[in-house]
Amino acid sequence: MNKKRIGKKLLKLRGDKPREEVANAIKISISALQMYENGQRIPRDEIKVRLAEYYKATVQEIFFEHKPHDMSGSKVLNNHEIA
Repeated sequence: MNKKRIGKKLLKLRGDKPREEVANAIKISISALQMYENGQRIPRDEIKVRLAEYYKATVQEIFFEHKPHDMSGSKVLNNHEIA
């Protein structure tokens, strides 16, 4: 997880809504939300879920990168990974 990337996503999702409105809606402090949006902290899992619900997004969309898995030189044979 990249704190700065997550912070940018959270800022974009909030748009022009007041920070106080979002913080109150998900029951966190304004300063906590500010730290998440500034990339200073990553929220606990419980707060990730509340943020995702508030923004009508998934935790995956907000907090994780969407990259295909790299097998890093491993091969898969009959559904079993071998190095």
